[in-house]
Amino acid sequence: MNLLQTLSAPLGRILLAIIFFIAGVNKVFSYQGTQGYMEAFNVSDSLLPLVIMIEILAGLAVIIGYKVRLAAFILAGFSLVSAFIFHADFTDQMQMILFMKNLGLAGGLLLLVSHGAGAYALDNRLESETM
Repeated sequence: MNLLQTLSAPLGRILLAIIFFIAGVNKVFSYQGTQGYMEAFNVSDSLLPLVIMIEILAGLAVIIGYKVRLAAFILAGFSLVSAFIFHADFTDQMQMILFMKNLGLAGGLLLLVSHGAGAYALDNRLESETM
């Protein structure tokens, strides 16, 4: 594996997942505002704790490279569902951009599902310890 591949895997994981981790933390600190936003789209605010857990825990898992395929699959699904619920107003250019951003994130995450965590991942360390 060359240096570019070695370094791009962890950097790619971080760049893909940091948006989820930060969004989840922000939802903790703006809980009521997020509840109102969800209710405006007829999404039960009782789902907010689950959303926060998914964003923080799965985001962190991808960043550190733990159970990457599963965490990336969950985040890809989350991205697609949230795109169709919250950003499907294609008459609004900003919503179209956010919709496309979610599709791009899902695509990148599905590449992690397909190819795994790459270098500097906790999954690799745990796998080598069990052998």
